[in-house]
This record gives sequence, C-alpha cells and structure tokens, in this order.
Amino acid sequence: MMTMARERRLAEIFVEVADSLVEDFDVIDLLHRLSARCVELLDVSAAGILLVDAHGELQIIAASDEHTRLLELFALQQDQGPCVECYRTGAARTNIDLTRAETTAAWPRFARQARETGYVTTHAIPLRLRNRVVGALNLFQTTPHRLGDDDIALAQALADVATIAILQQRTLEQSHVENSQLENALTSRILIEQVKGFLAERWNTSVDDAFAVFRAYARARHLRLSDLAARIVSGDFDTAAIPAPATARPGDHHG
Repeated sequence: MMTMARERRLAEIFVEVADSLVEDFDVIDLLHRLSARCVELLDVSAAGILLVDAHGELQIIAASDEHTRLLELFALQQDQGPCVECYRTGAARTNIDLTRAETTAAWPRFARQARETGYVTTHAIPLRLRNRVVGALNLFQTTPHRLGDDDIALAQALADVATIAILQQRTLEQSHVENSQLENALTSRILIEQVKGFLAERWNTSVDDAFAVFRAYARARHLRLSDLAARIVSGDFDTAAIPAPATARPGDHHG
C-alpha cells in the first residue's frame, strides 16, 4: 500500500508539474525533474526520458544521472533495447530481467552494457497521448525486486504528464507546432550537453555536479536552461558568475 508520506509527495509533484505548465515553461528542466521524481517515488535506481526526432530516431532528452544517459545513448546507437521496442509498439515493457538468457538473446549489446553498468532490471513506459507516441520513459534497477501494478500505473501517469508537458495541451492538434516543439527541445538538449561538459572540465568536477549547479543558477534567476546554455556557448555569458560546486577542486579552474 502507498504510504501517506508517499501520497503527499505525489500530490506535491503533480502540483509542481501543473505550476510549471505555463506559457513559457522550461520543458527540459521539467523532464529532468520528472526523471528524478521517478527515482524518488518508484524505488528505481535511475530514469531517463527519450523523445523521437524528425527522422523517427529516439534521442535522450533528460536523465536522473549521467550513467543512465550513457547507457541509453549506447542502446540507441545499436538500435536495440526495450525503449526502442516500447516506442515502436506503444506498449509498456516492464520487469525485464537483464540477467535472463531471453533478454540477452533479444538485445545482446544492450543487456551486456546494462549489466556492466550495474543494472539487473529495466522497464520502458511509452510517452503516449491517444494514439500518438512521442518517446519513452526508461527505468533501471540495481536490485531484482519487481515493480507492482500500482508502481507501473504511477510510472505511466508520470509519463503521461511528461507527454502533455512536451506537446502542451493548447497545440495538440497542430502537428507542425508539435514537431517544432520537439525539435526545439532536442536542439536545446545538445547545447546543454556542451555546457555540462564545459563546466565539469572548468571546475574539475563530475558532469552530474556541474549540471546541478547550472540548473540551480538558472532556476534561481528564472532563466531557461536552453537560453543560458546558448549564451554560454556563444560566449555571451561569463561562467565565472556561476558559483563553483562544493566538489570543485581549488586551483584546477580554468576558463
């Protein structure tokens, strides 16, 4: 049974999401928060959200940590794994045992990479609205416990929220607007990846820590992640204005 604390947390999260669905909200920041909330609520180790691009290829858009991002990128490059199948069929694939021979046979490179990363179970939940599938939510576990029906339903609810956030209700029937929103999110993600790597190198810290500081700085100043990233990449913003994370090694900074 869901505890009262968890129910209260869940209510807070859906209010947080509803509050962010304003005219000019930051979709990438919202999807990162949803990935983190999946880990918090579902007792999974990592989560990632993938969106389809204009060419029908899935691209990583948000993840709870960098290990997940790297694993999913690897899986997508090989064009195999439960997320790819989930997107193509529009059906959830849950409680997949990555140690079973059938899984290894179905997705050999994906299963091996996942196990090497420390994961033993995975789930793929479609990002779907009516008959339109725009991506998938990928969950990973380092322990073999099963996710029950309630947890799967909650994962689907979070995926549904993500889908509405991506498409935005007011433009659901306008395919060209919809596609441009997806493309903008994917383009923004590339800029943000560049900035994460740059800041991690500048501060000699992990990409996760660099990204956390970058997001906190942007949110405190009501800046969109993509806008701040674009200014940094173009040289229009001095990154010295962003306080280095506590994990940064003194004396190793460089511009």
